[in-house]
Amino acid sequence: MHRVRVGIFGLAWVFLLVMLATALVHVAGDQQGGNSAAASNMAAPSEPLAELGVAPGNPDQDQPAPPAHHKTRAPAH
Repeated sequence: MHRVRVGIFGLAWVFLLVMLATALVHVAGDQQGGNSAAASNMAAPSEPLAELGVAPGNPDQDQPAPPAHHKTRAPAH
């Protein structure tokens, strides 16, 4: 039972240390960056795949459309 208590206490201690370190890193990042995150979001393209021409469902404008294949039925006798 003692090992279980020590293990739970150790996990709780590590969890608190990680949460504290995360909070400190977050605060330090906010002080350095300020509005840089907002500026980078505004500069990002809204549809990067469409700008590259690889978005699904968008036909290539430079290439002619492929011919449509029509199946014809054989006349019934």
